[in-house]
Amino acid sequence: MSWKSILRELKEMKDGIRNVSRQGSGGRRWRNRARSHIAPDQPPQPSDLDLPLEQGQWANLPPELLLDIIKRVEKSETSWPSRAVVVFCASVCKSWRKIAKEVAKTPEQSGRLTFPISLKQPGPRECPIQCFIRRDRATSTYFLCYGLVPSEYDRDKLLLAARKIRRVTCTDYIISLAPDVFSRSSNTYIGKLRSNFIGTNFTMYDSQPPCEGDFQSSRWFNKKTHSNQISAKAPLCHYSIGTVFYEVNVLQRRGPRRMNCIMESIPISSIQEGGTAPTPTSFPLPFDRQSPPFPAPKSKNMAASDFSSTSLPEIEPAQVSGAPLILKNKSPRWHEQLQCWCLNFRGRVTVASVKNFQLVPAVEPSQNISAAEQERVILQFGKIAKDIFTMDYCYPLSAFQAFAICLSSFDSKLACE
Repeated sequence: MSWKSILRELKEMKDGIRNVSRQGSGGRRWRNRARSHIAPDQPPQPSDLDLPLEQGQWANLPPELLLDIIKRVEKSETSWPSRAVVVFCASVCKSWRKIAKEVAKTPEQSGRLTFPISLKQPGPRECPIQCFIRRDRATSTYFLCYGLVPSEYDRDKLLLAARKIRRVTCTDYIISLAPDVFSRSSNTYIGKLRSNFIGTNFTMYDSQPPCEGDFQSSRWFNKKTHSNQISAKAPLCHYSIGTVFYEVNVLQRRGPRRMNCIMESIPISSIQEGGTAPTPTSFPLPFDRQSPPFPAPKSKNMAASDFSSTSLPEIEPAQVSGAPLILKNKSPRWHEQLQCWCLNFRGRVTVASVKNFQLVPAVEPSQNISAAEQERVILQFGKIAKDIFTMDYCYPLSAFQAFAICLSSFDSKLACE
């Protein structure tokens, strides 16, 4: 009997095994989606793989046999939707989940996206992860999907979704794991992108700290906020992880957009030989499980976060060791015959657009970065059809960070063109 036959029998017997999560329907929705092998239509629960599961009869398998089974499954199922079988193995019981998380490596090591936390982890160093973005003009929604190009049967793996919200003084792009849930009190909310008034500066915010550390509770927050005002599942803080700057074109000179990205959560040493970028291993637990729940503010002059229920403090960005990584758009060359600016996208971009760009490291001679690393494209974004764009990213950016940078290209910029 093949390993896939064994897994098929496990799926059929799953409903009769008492190994469901103590969180009720939240865990069942995620596992049912994994079994159906389609992109999720309902909000996935990022912390499902971190919640305790009741042990069933399948937990009694010898660890050596279980390890061999999951290794073979992980090796054979290389892409979505078939890779959902790996997620299903992790949801059988606690022992299966532990081994599945050990076998399924990070995107940096394997070049694959498996669990939701993979979207917050840096991409591979060599071959970039290739994705595409769908834009829905009617709802001002953007969908990041995994794959080379959109499929004909609507079986694309949805990674992230974002909705554009116009405000009086700025524009927000709310980023979620679900295609239709953009509430900040939801477990699917993972961050946002906010522009300034004229659309030249964009700040990326994460719902979890970019660097793990020991936090102390905030007396100021406890004094200003009543406990009954906060949802137990609401992300209580925003952490600034990067800023995107577009150069203002006051004189309306001829040429493409010029942009720079300061990644405050990624040190410049990450692109040096032997350097590493911060790699989160799990999503934060809900508010009622954190102890202590709040980081201490570094100053009294903190902006209030625009939650609908109450005003919450905006936390200062975590400082990375050393200088932060700075990215700049690669300068295109002028093509005399085509009479346009051109970049080599290696066939991944087919339509000329002012939104197209490639990002490379902006380094100083004293930072000891090799010439090959200085020319390496870390993120490229470009148009291939109406409302369809490709997005390819690699180390040290994560899918979430790359998606946020690309969202800034969609916003109108009258001062830059």
